[in-house]
Amino acid sequence: MRGIYVISIVSIVAMGCSETTIVVPVETPTNLIYELEPSGDPAAPAGLLLRWDGVTPENVSVYRVYSSADPAGGFGLRGETTSLTFHDVGRPDLEYFVSAVNLDGFEGQPSISVVVDERLRLDDPSWLFGTSLNGAIHLAWSDNAFATAPNGFKQYRVYSAPYSYSSDDCTAWALEGTTVAPEFLVGALPNGVSRCFGASAESIEGWESLWAPVWLDTPRPDARNIVVFAGDVDLNNSGFRFFDDRNGDGVAQFDELGIVMAGNRSDIDFRLTRDLNQKFFIEPVRSGTRVRVYDSAPVADITAIDIAPEGGYARLAVEAVPQFGYVFEMDGGDQFARFGGLRVTHVGKEYVIFDWSYQTDPGNPELVAPFGRR
Repeated sequence: MRGIYVISIVSIVAMGCSETTIVVPVETPTNLIYELEPSGDPAAPAGLLLRWDGVTPENVSVYRVYSSADPAGGFGLRGETTSLTFHDVGRPDLEYFVSAVNLDGFEGQPSISVVVDERLRLDDPSWLFGTSLNGAIHLAWSDNAFATAPNGFKQYRVYSAPYSYSSDDCTAWALEGTTVAPEFLVGALPNGVSRCFGASAESIEGWESLWAPVWLDTPRPDARNIVVFAGDVDLNNSGFRFFDDRNGDGVAQFDELGIVMAGNRSDIDFRLTRDLNQKFFIEPVRSGTRVRVYDSAPVADITAIDIAPEGGYARLAVEAVPQFGYVFEMDGGDQFARFGGLRVTHVGKEYVIFDWSYQTDPGNPELVAPFGRR
């Protein structure tokens, strides 16, 4: 489309007067598109960015952007710019178009308008699940937003917030990052400090979906391939304690976690014994320490022991079986219990190899359901 303006020039010649009309076109911007800026609140984007293809540079002085919150109410001038983009801060209007103004101040025809259509919003992830790790949380969620609209999908957005125990609430949400995969690793987190996590889907236009159900999780230390001997083979390396508070400050330092000790000590969490049939047993030792088998079937990894079960703990020895998981409930010296996880990876003739995890946060069973999901 082209707008025109007319210049009339009067020429005086010997035989009389004549008038010459010159038609000068004003080009029209094309390919107008928009992209929203997600804010975390699907109902209130942070802003909108318009882009378009411009006209011949030497023929334009400024572009005018018009918008309408209600088509029945008409369009109004939103702003002017000399660039080929326009940033509209805050909740956007419903419809926009752009026109060009040439150097003489004449305005051309409007571009084809764009409608900011919230019906392009994607489905929200139907579930969100976290796995407690050492200084990190691995998040995974349903991929239904991409599956239902692969051509309209742009990415997932991941949010986190500190968790307040006093108010039982998640505060000060912030963006952790974005990903095209339905999973995300949140790293560099302090162990024993709970955080809330959320995930949403973003369309190619910037529409943000509703959030998946918020997940609450707590990183905890762990380690792999720990060797503990049967007491009759190597007494000095037949005991284990998840947290040995040598400094007495209640803060778990690296060298105070996962300590292999002598099996005849009374302050260890468990010792490894074996019977006449050469079967190995995990025997609770320290007062207030109890153990239970995590599940009736093998567990794939120590990270599969994510939340300590409610109940079922006892001060009875349990057989150490390869691939099986075990959960410890221990007296923390205060009103709160401490929880630890253990997965046996190998049972030899003289020793057992296992992976372990320990939650440093008092009373926190993140490794009694439903603590993890809010």
